[in-house]
Amino acid sequence: MAQELSIMELDLVIAYHQRALSRIPRSHPSYTACIHLLAKSRFIRYELSEQKEDLDKSIVHSTEAIFLPPSWGLYLNVIQIFFQLALSLFRRSKKFKQTEDAKCAVEYLRHLRGLPLDIVEVPHKVITTLLVQALDIQVELEVDGTGDIEEMVMLCQELLTCHSSENYPTHAIDGLVHAILCKFCQGKQVEPLDGVIQCLRDALNISPPGSRVVLHGLAASLIIRYITNYSKDNYEEAMTLLESVIASSPLPDDQIQASVFAAILARVRAGFYPNPEYLEEATSRFRTLLGSSSLSNHFRHSFNHSMASLAKMRFENFGLTEALQEARSYTSEAVSLASSSAPGTFNEVDADRAAYPITVVEERIRSLRELISKTPPGNSNHNTHIKDLADWYKTKFSRTNDITDLEEVIKCRRVLFASADRGHPFGFKSAFSLGGDLYMAFECSNKMEYLDESITVHRGVLEIKSARRYHFTVINQLLNSLSERFLLLRRRRDFDEIIELNYLAVNDKFANVSDRFVLSCRWASTARSTRHPSVSDAYQMAMSFIQTSFISAPTLEIQHARLVAMRGLCDNMPLDYASYQIEMGQFTQAIETLEQGRALLWSEMRGLRNSMDHLSQFNSPLATKLAAINQDLESLTMSVTPSGTIGISDGGSQLDDGMDPFGRLVVKQQKLLEERDMLVSQIQELPGFGDFLKTPSFENIRIAASHGPVIIINHTEWRSDILILVRDSPPSLIPTTKDFYHLANELKDRLVVARMEGLDSGEYKRALRSVLDGLYNLVGEPVIHKLRTLGVPEQSRIWWCPTSVFCSLPLHAMGPIPSDDGVKRYFSDLYIPSYTPTLSALIESRKPSPKTSYQPSLLLVANPDESLPGAFGEMEIIQSFNSRLPVTTLCGKNATPAGVVEGLRHHGLVHFVCHGKLETGKPFDASFKLFNDKHLTLLDIVRSRLPAAEFAFLAACHTAELTDDSIADEGLHLTAAVQYCGFRSVVGTMWEMADVDGSEIAENFYKSMFSGNGQGVGYHLRSARALRDATRKMRRKKGMTLERWVNFVHYVYQFVWRYMIGNSIYFLASPKWVK
Repeated sequence: MAQELSIMELDLVIAYHQRALSRIPRSHPSYTACIHLLAKSRFIRYELSEQKEDLDKSIVHSTEAIFLPPSWGLYLNVIQIFFQLALSLFRRSKKFKQTEDAKCAVEYLRHLRGLPLDIVEVPHKVITTLLVQALDIQVELEVDGTGDIEEMVMLCQELLTCHSSENYPTHAIDGLVHAILCKFCQGKQVEPLDGVIQCLRDALNISPPGSRVVLHGLAASLIIRYITNYSKDNYEEAMTLLESVIASSPLPDDQIQASVFAAILARVRAGFYPNPEYLEEATSRFRTLLGSSSLSNHFRHSFNHSMASLAKMRFENFGLTEALQEARSYTSEAVSLASSSAPGTFNEVDADRAAYPITVVEERIRSLRELISKTPPGNSNHNTHIKDLADWYKTKFSRTNDITDLEEVIKCRRVLFASADRGHPFGFKSAFSLGGDLYMAFECSNKMEYLDESITVHRGVLEIKSARRYHFTVINQLLNSLSERFLLLRRRRDFDEIIELNYLAVNDKFANVSDRFVLSCRWASTARSTRHPSVSDAYQMAMSFIQTSFISAPTLEIQHARLVAMRGLCDNMPLDYASYQIEMGQFTQAIETLEQGRALLWSEMRGLRNSMDHLSQFNSPLATKLAAINQDLESLTMSVTPSGTIGISDGGSQLDDGMDPFGRLVVKQQKLLEERDMLVSQIQELPGFGDFLKTPSFENIRIAASHGPVIIINHTEWRSDILILVRDSPPSLIPTTKDFYHLANELKDRLVVARMEGLDSGEYKRALRSVLDGLYNLVGEPVIHKLRTLGVPEQSRIWWCPTSVFCSLPLHAMGPIPSDDGVKRYFSDLYIPSYTPTLSALIESRKPSPKTSYQPSLLLVANPDESLPGAFGEMEIIQSFNSRLPVTTLCGKNATPAGVVEGLRHHGLVHFVCHGKLETGKPFDASFKLFNDKHLTLLDIVRSRLPAAEFAFLAACHTAELTDDSIADEGLHLTAAVQYCGFRSVVGTMWEMADVDGSEIAENFYKSMFSGNGQGVGYHLRSARALRDATRKMRRKKGMTLERWVNFVHYVYQFVWRYMIGNSIYFLASPKWVK
């Protein structure tokens, strides 16, 4: 029958067959043929009318024909009739989603495949294709067919094997792709997933141009497998396929679909792995999609929430306030879309539900209960409604705090938990949610049964392979639950499980390093307080994370913000570990620990400026490449302006691919870090370079004491200790009193509080006097006694290496020291003290400098104004030493930040006469005030490379003072910055400097430093004694107060340096105490 007939013509044909049937009995030989033709006519009419009545009647007629005697005795007519019936049932199941139709269509088509079809006009491939499509419908309708996907794969492979260029099995492949997506969305495991992927790969290899469905299907399957087993290969293959569509497809819809898949894939990876580069890629893809007008509102709603989530992650990782604002904006847009649409239009999340009033919440609960009552259990829609009901009850509970609402949530979660397919990549989420809600119920009710069930459920999640990525979160919840139960019941097995879970969590590669660091610190504290033998393991894990916990941040400013955010952990943990090692008698290991865990920012930056001379002698290409990468990393790390914007040329705030300048900076940094790690690994394989860039050993660190003792004060609540490091001897321990920790805190607090009254106030003078006296009793007296015991003569050089509050206390001025003659003496009268934040900088000091000639000169940087009337006198005094060495003056309009930095490059000595300024919470904005209110910031100084640097005198306020909210052990002040740039010793100030002291301290200091006593010794080595001599003379001046001379401090890194003096090279390294 020609299928080009119109409906009107078909009606005539149908009427004809009906009249014919009415005139002949059922037993008539032509009755079967006539009713079969009537069924076909009805089917053709349905194709045109899409009226269900036509399809129903076609099925009735075909069913009747099946049970009639064969027409004219021909058996093969039954196959034709049977095919027509199967076809009609298939169409009705596809259109009207009737389960029984789907089951019958599949059954009949399977039967037909076993019949001899070659003799009739029904090709075998048509039956096979229809069967694949029918199985697809059966999957969609969730008919119980556990092997449907496997059968579809087998059928598609059969079609692919026998296909020709004219009959590519497009419909069958489309059906397979649709089925696997349905199965996944229903929360069921796709099996066999490997077989599906292989089948789709085969299909893609022979697909005609423009066959996008198979490509999308293969990408989707690879995404599912990636979510299941986290394989990088699956990710890369899927993304390559999607990128090819995005780049080459002429159809906008294809590009959008591929872009959606690619964004989802990138988001999944960003959630799996704590790599900042992955986060930025996902962010850029979602941002680009949301900027497209072709994106449907369905995706726009969910993608706005995804972008909000990514922006929050960005804020948590980097502390960018812009990211938090962006997150709020995206959330607001998503909520607006949801609230302006009909209920159920979108998959609403917590933020959407939170925007509704309680009346709407209660109405949605009633509506969902009604839907659940009408939906058969076991169906995915039924589970979806139950999940929605749980979520809405959770929203209600957040408003009412009524435990009965939370109990309803738990009822729903239990149903979902019981029906979840554990083989599905997200099959564990019902258990995860149930465990969390049970714990919440325990917190509200204190009922142990809730806590016990929560623990049991969360333990089960740890057994699910697909939940591997979420184990760290689950373990954290378990740790909370088990800790609660341990505190209540004191069961040893709960505590043992807590320790075991800590081991698991801190070794979880899917977790953020910062989170693992925090957890390992808490584990160490728990183990130590209970004397558990895992203390050392916990501390060692924490130490392994401490550097990498902030290095992934791209800029110094953000790295510092991370350290501040982890205050109490980053700064205390190394000190705590060292105190434990000292308690165990492991003094050398304690010194190594303190060295590794302090001044993290300076250590990281210093590592980027490591000399490559030694490496160049063995492998010049590797040395050159590493030096270039280090230079790029250093430039990138410092690419932040005081306002927090990125100091790179980006040509706009956001580029075409959706990645903003900060994102580009993160991606570039991650690539450089990866390249650097690979290079370092190669270098460490070279003979003699196994320890390259590794944590320095004690044997290296002890070199720091080659010129005099280093006194380390470890200040921690567990226990506080004083260690003295001397050359060629084991470290010496000075025990402290039990109240040492609290007394030291009181001394610092007393000084800080008194300073609020002003440095000229009587209260501050009294406080400083009592603090110096207290320091002598606490530290000075036992240290002096120990130095004498060790045979260290008076007037020897010593170096203070303090921690914690001692970084802000004037150890150099402790006293007065009791004496028989009644003369007031302070610590600096007995020994010549300096400060050093760490010992690491000394490791390289014994390597000769590449500089072979050196002509010292002094740069004077001055910015005198009305508030500094004594500055002119100080300048004259310094210029008067021009006969000793050349003095270049930058003053007035010449004293610009750029001019000063350029001047520093060409002078070995520098003296600043200006105001110093601190910025609370912004250590990198600490600065020297120059001409026309311009500022030379700490970051400007750090960016500089100063080949001639030797000594700096910072005669300005606050140059060795830490800003509020900074971390003491990081030493982020102007003095440290100047040292980082190459100055081997620096004089700074602990607080505000009196203007009248500038001239006197300068005159006495330079007279001492330029005296004949130091001939042949570098100025940086003379500077400590010169400062001690100058402050002693200040003290003799009538009316001199403590806070004025105590203010000046000497910082030094001991470098073994070589100088060209005349025609001789001198290496400054003495095995004796240097006086």
